[in-house]
Amino acid sequence: MTEPLPEGVRKTFWPATRRLLGLLHPFRWRMLGAVAATCCFAGLNVAAPNYLGDATDIVVDGVYSGVFEHDRLGRLLAVVALMYAGASLFNWIQGKLTADSVQGLMYSLRASVEEKLHRLPSTYFQEKSRGDVLSRVTNDIDNISQSLSQVLTQLIISVLMLSGALAMMLWISPLLALIALVSVPVSTLITVLVARKSQAHFASQWTETGALNAHVEEFVTGHEVIMAFGHQDQAAAVFRASNGRLARASALAEYSSGLVQPLMILISNLTYIAVAVAGAFQVTLGAMTIGGILAFIQFSRLFTQPVSQIGGMLNVIQSCAASAHRVFELLDAKEIPAEPARAGQRARLGGRIVFDHVTFGYAQEPVIRDLSFTVEPGQTVAIVGHTGAGKTTIVNLLMRFYEPDAGRITIGGTDIAAIPRDTLREGFGVVLQDAWLFAGTIKENIEYGRPGATDAEISAAAEACHLDHFVRSMPAGYDSVLDSGGGPLSHGQRQLIAIARAQLADRGVLILDEATSSVDSRIEVLIRKAMQRLRRGKTSFVIAHRLSTVRDADLILVMDHGRIAEQGTHRNLLAANGHYSRLYRAQFAGRAGTLEAGR
Repeated sequence: MTEPLPEGVRKTFWPATRRLLGLLHPFRWRMLGAVAATCCFAGLNVAAPNYLGDATDIVVDGVYSGVFEHDRLGRLLAVVALMYAGASLFNWIQGKLTADSVQGLMYSLRASVEEKLHRLPSTYFQEKSRGDVLSRVTNDIDNISQSLSQVLTQLIISVLMLSGALAMMLWISPLLALIALVSVPVSTLITVLVARKSQAHFASQWTETGALNAHVEEFVTGHEVIMAFGHQDQAAAVFRASNGRLARASALAEYSSGLVQPLMILISNLTYIAVAVAGAFQVTLGAMTIGGILAFIQFSRLFTQPVSQIGGMLNVIQSCAASAHRVFELLDAKEIPAEPARAGQRARLGGRIVFDHVTFGYAQEPVIRDLSFTVEPGQTVAIVGHTGAGKTTIVNLLMRFYEPDAGRITIGGTDIAAIPRDTLREGFGVVLQDAWLFAGTIKENIEYGRPGATDAEISAAAEACHLDHFVRSMPAGYDSVLDSGGGPLSHGQRQLIAIARAQLADRGVLILDEATSSVDSRIEVLIRKAMQRLRRGKTSFVIAHRLSTVRDADLILVMDHGRIAEQGTHRNLLAANGHYSRLYRAQFAGRAGTLEAGR
């Protein structure tokens, strides 16, 4: 189980609470209306017992004297009935105003989180698990919503009821009020002691919730691999361990917070006994009437009940603050540096692309070191090398998903750092190794490359990628609906749709990242032909492990530990008998005929 960190929790509780309440500022008038309605609700509830006490005295006096004041009794009961009806109406009004305010706040908070996700650098999602990020965006925000809805007006009601009941108790009998007040410091001490423990446990609970979500997301994504290697038992063991830590953290949070309510009820009952006994003596001594003691007992209930409720609500506040801190951590994460407003026109990148002594790394660990090369307009550049050599990092730098630590990258003589990211990226067509398709029709997935394209343009793009015939053979054709991720299509068919999307987009620079991996030879031929057509007249960057796909490249960069080990054409690099030649021979070992043909 994750060890709680009370010191850190205490440091974050009040800042997170103040910041969360500050988000209610745009809804201050609704909240003021809710407070006003709450005051009316509490006032009517506090005043009613006093009238009931008077009604009781009328009944008691009538029993002893034989004379009943029916008119006065009827008026008092009617007033009490109207008071409780009015209290119910005001309670509904404050509930509606509070719900509107809380949901308005949550709408704004969710919108802020969604906007923040677009401003976070790619490195953030590499450092954080997707499950934990999703947990902050969903579970933690839902917990804040439920907690605020439960606490905001209830806390105000409890405070007002407590204050009003105390004032009436002091007015009726200062002695009995003093007896009732003894419960306050005891209740406060219990609440504070329990809250210190429960806040740490709630923080641990939500952290473990994020960790469990991360494991579940990982299992779902890697389900086929887990099944293929027969690691279901190991995966289940990892889940059980994470689930166990969450269960223990949740149990400790619930156990510690659950102590408050029973203890508050015990104190309330003990206070009730003390007040009842002392009140009975007051009646026998003639210091109070039966109606007065009845009213006081009702007020004592109104007094002790809010004390108990406040104790329980403080634990909800602890959980809310823990979730708020996690959400604010995301909102405060370092963003992509700000840049000038975009020009509003689509970019058409052209001209020479130059990497000029570029260096980049994660956490001060260089991935790209002093990288320099030049790509002429219309050239196809292949980037090859072992896993982790820095191939994908090059295109991430080119598209400004990463920013260089040193050096610069220019397109047509313009430093890309001076081009707004959105404008820059509008000049790139991208086909990744894992073709990303969303839930929708095939037509919609292709149209994603250029929204608003006509059916004829979409069909032409599909035909250029050898996809049109296959799509039209499906029962619904281009209106065939795909699941999220592209099911039920094969990997190769999904890849062809991604290429058709890039074909339709018609961008000036293409980035093809392992586009032919994990497909059969027949689909590979179609994909290769589609990419050749797609690259015509465009500057292209091709990342590939299969060296057979890069033979016709105008320039091949051989990456090794973040540096260019070699560069040149396929024939020149083979003739040099260096790093590329060794990679190529290793891939085609035992296939001498193919190797010689490659020369």
